[in-house]
Amino acid sequence: MNFRITADGDERDIDEIYEMLKEYNISNREESKNVPLGIYYEDENNRKLAGLTGETFGNWLCVHYLFVSENLREKGVGSGLLDAAESEAKKRGCKYAFVDTFSFQAPEFYKKHGYKEVFTLEEYPYTGKRHYYTKEL
Repeated sequence: MNFRITADGDERDIDEIYEMLKEYNISNREESKNVPLGIYYEDENNRKLAGLTGETFGNWLCVHYLFVSENLREKGVGSGLLDAAESEAKKRGCKYAFVDTFSFQAPEFYKKHGYKEVFTLEEYPYTGKRHYYTKEL
């Protein structure tokens, strides 16, 4: 066997593997749609100050990114974004939510909103932690 090892992040290579995996997964899992979700907080010039991106997938809301500008933190913006995402997910038929966060980001924020830790990657990437949470909606 000959293995080609790269460190270039070539999009073509990545896309080919992704498409092969996607084809396999679709042929073997129950039918479900991935529907993107974006919620943004913008100023009067449409400049993003905060936002949440993710998707709904079957019964699940999957939060990919939640960011709030530092000057808006502790003012309810993040809670508003998360509440709006959960509300929209429920409208789409979701029963659960999933998110992961680093230890320096927002573990306490998600716990405050009813998320339960399901596991943690220790020493990630070297000395930190990456926390994984779920919530029943």
